[in-house]
Amino acid sequence: MKLKKVAISDINDLKNVCVASYSKNYHDHWDGDGLDWYLDREFSIDRLSTDLKDKNIDYYMIEYKLIKVGFIKINNKARSGIKNSIELEKIYLLPEFKGLGIGKLALNEIIIKATKRGINSIFLDVIDTNQNAITFYNKLGFVCQGKTSLELPKFKVELKGMYIMKKELK
Repeated sequence: MKLKKVAISDINDLKNVCVASYSKNYHDHWDGDGLDWYLDREFSIDRLSTDLKDKNIDYYMIEYKLIKVGFIKINNKARSGIKNSIELEKIYLLPEFKGLGIGKLALNEIIIKATKRGINSIFLDVIDTNQNAITFYNKLGFVCQGKTSLELPKFKVELKGMYIMKKELK
């Protein structure tokens, strides 16, 4: 597994892996044309370009055996005024590469990078019915800190509940 920070020159590869990994995992979470709307909103070249130019956002490509299998998006702005915190905004792998330990290795690298930068905690939101993801985060030391709701149009109502999870770094 290799974690590579994404540069603007990688934008087409980033777009391809973002769209493929998200849509293959979450296509059934949307009503009507909601998935297309979300993919355009989050993973268009314009949006990714804006994100890559933002000093508070980092994207990392996850590679396995020279194949781009997923990505991570980190928001480096402190969450809700909590100093020295970052948000794991997105981590998605192509379904055929889940269960191989790739996500764990990638997230552990992010945790090491954050610790070296003096970050005290990492936050994330996870759909409260996604037991596989919750178990994955729990095994990495994330604990539930509360609940919130995903406010996106055309996202299935029964899936909008979210847990806020946090990992303290030493």
